[in-house]
Amino acid sequence: MIDPFAVERMEGDRAVTVSDNAVRRIEAILEMEETSNQALRVTVSGGGCSGYQYGFSLDENIATDDRVFERSGVKVVIDNISLDLLDGSEIDYVDDLIGSYFQVRNPNATVSCGCGTSFAIG
Repeated sequence: MIDPFAVERMEGDRAVTVSDNAVRRIEAILEMEETSNQALRVTVSGGGCSGYQYGFSLDENIATDDRVFERSGVKVVIDNISLDLLDGSEIDYVDDLIGSYFQVRNPNATVSCGCGTSFAIG
């Protein structure tokens, strides 16, 4: 069965998917912030124990080189350079015994650290 919320990909197009849990958490955060015009920005920058690290923030500004992924009215924004490293990833929200956090399941990562916030590409 095809997931009706999965991002369709055209040849050569880069994409990420956003899980149900991530959508619910972003909605809750926006409700707490009492705003609906912001998006979750996901970035990749140099650093962390494996070479690259993920960053998450709220942002109401969308630049010309940003790509917007929308699901159930919730927006996730990723800049063009970060998207090169995130292509094919799933943005999820995990709530377990060790804590609650956004998690990126990145098929491009060859190594990731124990905390899950940094990675390397082979």
